[in-house]
Amino acid sequence: MTRPPNENLPTVKLVVVGDGGVGKSAITIQFFQKLFVTDYDPTIEDSYLQHVEVDGQWCILDVLDTAGQEEFSAMREQYMRKGDGFLLVYSVTDKNSYENIVNFHTQILRVKDRDTYPMLLVANKVDLVHIRKITEEKGQELAHKLGIPYIETSAKDPPLNIDATFHEVVRIIRNQPQSDNEKRKKKKLKKLGRCILM
Repeated sequence: MTRPPNENLPTVKLVVVGDGGVGKSAITIQFFQKLFVTDYDPTIEDSYLQHVEVDGQWCILDVLDTAGQEEFSAMREQYMRKGDGFLLVYSVTDKNSYENIVNFHTQILRVKDRDTYPMLLVANKVDLVHIRKITEEKGQELAHKLGIPYIETSAKDPPLNIDATFHEVVRIIRNQPQSDNEKRKKKKLKKLGRCILM
């Protein structure tokens, strides 16, 4: 692996959300530590940092793995405010976790006060073919309805699409159109720059 450059790298904050037991921690640990955990305590909140190269550009990936069963919406809103992008994870073996994705999506947009935001719908545990309840078509249908991309994953060895999932969210964040505020700020800076140059 090539070494990351030492200059100041942009930090990309990703938040992994979804119901308890859908495999959020398994996905995150597989990405950062390259191992599959079977016994894992329900997460309170874990944060991971890593230098990552996506499409030839380095960044620092700051991933927050959230607790699925937390009932505290205040705590949930707090981490939603911080995220630059979100992985909305459900388990293909759990119908409720699939149905609850809409709530996470709605809440993120409300907290961000935006019509769209960088998100990726993640259908996890696709290795459990014999007990799968949510088809790929259903997953794509939901992604289409929410207006976000869709990916299928398995954190089990050999992992499926784990790196691709995190890299894809970074791409979505990079490709999003800038908000009017950011555009205005850039214009202002350009003007200032021109004034100084004259």
